[in-house]
Amino acid sequence: MVFSSTFFLFSFLPAVIICYYAQRLLVPTRLRNATLLFFSYLFYLYGAAGFLLILIMSTFADYLLGLLIDRDARHKKLWLCLSVIFNLGLLAYFKYANFFVAEFNSALVFFQYFPIDWKEVIFPIGISFFTFKKLSYIIDVYRGESPAMENIVDFALYIAMFPQLIAGPIVRYSYIRSQLKDRRESWNNFYMGILRFCWGLAKKVMIANSCGQIADVIFNLDLELLDTKVAWLGAIAYTLQIYFDFSAYSDMAIGLGLLFGFKTTENFNRPYSSVSVTDFWRRWHITLSQWFRDYLYIPLGGNRRGILRTCFNMAVVCILCGFWHGANWTFLIWGIYHAVFLILERVTGARSIPLEKYRAVRRVVTLFIVTVGWVIFRSEDISQAMGFLGTMFTASDSTLSYELSRALNYRNILFLMTALTVFFLPGNFSGIKFLTYKKDRTALTAGALMILLLLPYCVALIAGGVSSPFIYYRF
Repeated sequence: MVFSSTFFLFSFLPAVIICYYAQRLLVPTRLRNATLLFFSYLFYLYGAAGFLLILIMSTFADYLLGLLIDRDARHKKLWLCLSVIFNLGLLAYFKYANFFVAEFNSALVFFQYFPIDWKEVIFPIGISFFTFKKLSYIIDVYRGESPAMENIVDFALYIAMFPQLIAGPIVRYSYIRSQLKDRRESWNNFYMGILRFCWGLAKKVMIANSCGQIADVIFNLDLELLDTKVAWLGAIAYTLQIYFDFSAYSDMAIGLGLLFGFKTTENFNRPYSSVSVTDFWRRWHITLSQWFRDYLYIPLGGNRRGILRTCFNMAVVCILCGFWHGANWTFLIWGIYHAVFLILERVTGARSIPLEKYRAVRRVVTLFIVTVGWVIFRSEDISQAMGFLGTMFTASDSTLSYELSRALNYRNILFLMTALTVFFLPGNFSGIKFLTYKKDRTALTAGALMILLLLPYCVALIAGGVSSPFIYYRF
């Protein structure tokens, strides 16, 4: 189920809010988590009915293993290993089995052997995100940083809470544990939740989808029809699309959480304002970066074992982070690409330069590096990536295709230019931190305009078929 759909906006979400607050009036705290869990499973059932049982069973397995780790100190390493093997095994099978079998079959055909008869495995949406949430819980319990969850409903809600179930943010168990047991809903949170959700919806429907229409047309063109200006337009359009699309989902997820009293960690901090690739990864998909840092980079030794080991650890993290995004060589190359720049910044000391020094130049250089990386990330295969990049850096000229001329309509161009303008504005425009719940005319007017103008316009675009699934639904 997509947040930016009429069914979600006018059926599912109102039903959740009505049922949640109706039971809050009757039974103040006892059933609120059970109500959200019920609707979260309905949410997943709507989009991945065949995999709901896997989600439930794997949740129950980790609930039991968490209790065993917490209560059986003698064998807790065994229970940890079982959980890690179980979760990564499920992830590997559903996400990477098709890829590895296809590569193995290609090798067999090359050596003139018959390929393996293989029925493709269907990928369950959201498995990358809820797998990492479960692993963070298990590891935190093993380390003694958090106690195991006694209430299975609370634990199941942590894993399956519908705002973050499909595409994050990857909320850590230690961050949300107290909120599962004791949180207070308020009109302040509800108001801010509505504003944050509307802001995210506008970013998705108005900006991300417009940039996405341009990027999709260009990346689907035959390489022979590309020229330098079109290739750069496609790279810029996708750079804008993936940020506004994914940050929009995070905004909407954070807003939905606030409706029910949950405060969720931020996932973006103006990443295209970064002055280095290291700075970029502190600002982009923050919850994923922190997960890899705390559960992989630091356990590998971090930066405590010399420069060579540090570079090795950084390379491992980047490669696995790239491959986490999908079973494709382009994601692996994208991870290696970022690893090279992160290691260079570490070795040369560039990451230690004060943030304000040469800021404008460093920001342009970093954005250039990131944009080139997004071309690799977006391409269907390495051949397309190399061809696309070759066109970007080789002077050529050709006439616009019919498909591209249609995508370059006034609305898409207007929103693409709006997206570019946002990056030159001061402040944090990844969320709505410039709005607060105050009983003054400015705040109330801004909130009313957002709800009364942006929301109806977005709904009109959705009804007209403009909206599309979020990019990170595929990961």
